[in-house]
Amino acid sequence: MHYLKQTTTALLLILALSGCADNNHSMSHSQHNATRAKQHSIPLEVGQAGFAAIAEVVRMLQADPDTDWSKVNINTLREHLLAMDHLVTGAMVDEQAISGGMRFNVTGKNQVLNAIQQMVPAHAGELNKMPEFTASTADIESGIALTITGKDEATIAQIKGLGFFGLMATGSHHQAHHYMMATGQGHGMRH
Repeated sequence: MHYLKQTTTALLLILALSGCADNNHSMSHSQHNATRAKQHSIPLEVGQAGFAAIAEVVRMLQADPDTDWSKVNINTLREHLLAMDHLVTGAMVDEQAISGGMRFNVTGKNQVLNAIQQMVPAHAGELNKMPEFTASTADIESGIALTITGKDEATIAQIKGLGFFGLMATGSHHQAHHYMMATGQGHGMRH
């Protein structure tokens, strides 16, 4: 009986101590979160995607002591981002499966047509730099036809899965191109 009493007392002591440790840990964790909340009291997102892209480039330019501000032209980047927006939100795409890939007839009017004519042929050139794709374009009424093929079944399935807009976003040249445009090394709204 004496042994049982000692064991019960020991268990209660262990539970009490572990509860104190949990309370201290919770308090410490809460204090940590409160401190972090104060440090991050402003939103991290800058808003609309085009604005965010411009803000990112501006931060990079300001952080680089070698920035030649006489060549910087953020308006050129903004016009390109507008063209990207017109393409993504306004272009009509008719998809046709072909042997080895897809043909995308991309059409639009006014600013959308301008964006199609500037960006689709330029991006086809970028896709051709990738070993898995072969891309070509042709002028069609009110737009551009993009034909893209792959060298194997997996790539053909990727082309079909990505579709036109996924393919337009494929590649890692976009960000470097945007930076070049902002620093006066790019040309207008070309992609």
